[in-house]
Amino acid sequence: MAHAFEKITVTIEDGVMVIAFNDPAAMNAVTTSMVRELGAAIAIVEDAAQGVRALVITGTGRGFCAGANLSDPGALLGDGVPDVGRVLEEFYNPLFKRLRDLRVPIVTAVNGAAAGVGMSFALMGDMVIAAKSASFLQAFAKIGLVPDGGSSWLLPRLVGRARAIELALMAEKLPAEKALEWGLINRVVEDADLMPTAMEIAGRLAKGPTKTLGMIRKMMQASLESSYDQQLDLERQLQRAAGQTADFQEGVAAFLQKRPAHFAGK
Repeated sequence: MAHAFEKITVTIEDGVMVIAFNDPAAMNAVTTSMVRELGAAIAIVEDAAQGVRALVITGTGRGFCAGANLSDPGALLGDGVPDVGRVLEEFYNPLFKRLRDLRVPIVTAVNGAAAGVGMSFALMGDMVIAAKSASFLQAFAKIGLVPDGGSSWLLPRLVGRARAIELALMAEKLPAEKALEWGLINRVVEDADLMPTAMEIAGRLAKGPTKTLGMIRKMMQASLESSYDQQLDLERQLQRAAGQTADFQEGVAAFLQKRPAHFAGK
């Protein structure tokens, strides 16, 4: 099943939605209109009735996403003065919060450059898979801006303060294999293997107990801010909810019967 968009492509097959940034002439630089389309695509995922059980985000052409499109007319006020803060408030920040709270796992397949807010999109993946040719760049300082897309919150937690501030201040390209060494991403594969690998992982997740996987996402995100006691309490709450799912009953039955489990995401 395919959906018609202008600046992204969206397909759904076997419970996996693939969203691809689709403005290769601009290295998939993001505009406000593209963010609107992304929001419409995410709404499909948010609707459980649509049957999407995993999401893959990637880019078309040579790059994943080159960041915000600096010539985007939607970022200008009536007098032609840019108000980047307004654009974040109205467009980007709500979208990133929706991705954070998504009910299904996210796999990002990073092909080529992920720069600026494009790097933020890449790092929203629960599983971040990069091609060997991929790279990551906190490009903001190069044009006199500060990191956004949640990267100033996420990077120190992924790679530590020293490496995070180096990425932001120096604005130097980080190759995929170095990003893997730093613990920024999950896997690096040959370019030709990127989408097959991402789709295999997404397919595996989509066949899993996706309601529980959504709880795992919530749990891991909360752990970044919670105390030990708070996290134990959240584990209790979510384990109680997980134990009431049909997938838990199926998982136990499959274990006892020594057969593969067939999860329904319920």
